[in-house]
Amino acid sequence: MSDSHSHSNHDERTVSIIVNGRPREFAGKEISYDQVIRLAFDSPPYGENTLFTVTYKRGAEHKPEGSLVAGESVKVKKGMVFNVVATDKS
Repeated sequence: MSDSHSHSNHDERTVSIIVNGRPREFAGKEISYDQVIRLAFDSPPYGENTLFTVTYKRGAEHKPEGSLVAGESVKVKKGMVFNVVATDKS
């Protein structure tokens, strides 16, 4: 258990998700492409040649699996699994 629960905003529910094989806590109803990347990497390898592939499974009923691209978000559900891969397109 960590002490990282210093959020003063208690309207948001926190759900347990898995990002790149590691359990993560996320507060909110939807998670964006950028938020998933930040959960996947402590310091994301951003660069002009870096592409991120974000896929998920065990999602909400209407779209239980798929992928996210920049600017997109998806409803988050307890136990959802995200995989993020950074690719250098050089």
